Amino acid sequence: METDRGTADIQTLPTLAVWKFASCDGCQLTLLDCEDELLGLTEQVRIEHFLEMSGAEGPGGGRAELAGRGPYDLSLVEGSITTAEDAERIQHIRRISRRLVTIGACATAGGIQALRNFGDVDEFRAAVYARPDYISTLETSTPVSAHVPVDFELRGCPIDRRQLLEVITAHLAGRKPQIPGHSVCFECKRRGTTCITVAHGTPCLGPVTHAGCGAICPAYGRGCYGCFGPTARPNLRSMIAQLRRDGMSETDILRVFRTFNAASPEYAPVADLAAEEQDTPRAGTENEPERPV
Repeated sequence: METDRGTADIQTLPTLAVWKFASCDGCQLTLLDCEDELLGLTEQVRIEHFLEMSGAEGPGGGRAELAGRGPYDLSLVEGSITTAEDAERIQHIRRISRRLVTIGACATAGGIQALRNFGDVDEFRAAVYARPDYISTLETSTPVSAHVPVDFELRGCPIDRRQLLEVITAHLAGRKPQIPGHSVCFECKRRGTTCITVAHGTPCLGPVTHAGCGAICPAYGRGCYGCFGPTARPNLRSMIAQLRRDGMSETDILRVFRTFNAASPEYAPVADLAAEEQDTPRAGTENEPERPV
């Protein structure tokens, strides 16, 4: 994307590349949704590879190759690794990128497609496709960090545009992105939203979910369902105990944690903790007063 700058000036700008793997493209669209900031951004970076925006690579370049040419100062990667070709391509992208940032639940935690990790891939393939023998895929869907070193992970399904701009700005300034690692509960407090778990007993993943959405669901009376992934240090044992007190079964707890972040390392202990919690009655349960309605 070119502006009023001269060609010589443009060539001195840091280069940005945006990559897609298995995903819905929603996180890439978040960059295009930065309507008010996008022109200003292109004054500061040279977007060299972004197939969602353009089929061309570089100023006056021809059709971009899926793997890109590089080198690039900053690469934003959306999507999870689900095929052997993906695994090979992300290695190439890492080699041609000075900084690599993963964006969204798929790239940071496997995404919805990581639900395959808990089932039989061959069975799914046979149920969906008339000719499953043409489909080549890995047995698992994994985050990018499982394959290459990642400089920063930006969570969300999709990501938040303000946080995305902060990540790009921080890279231009040569500093660490100021993305808080605290939970959705902080955002509820800032909005003045009454805690729906305390007030109504509504199951909510807010205490263990990364901030960034603005606590939208609790503001409208719904429990957080964790689309922004784990906080920096989630207290899973306490969260699972609270969800069970709010009426969720072990199966429901597993499902709510796995929806968007099935391959998240931070949520990996949930299955064992949920089963453990179910088998261990809490002390004093028999005399515990009922929750006020």
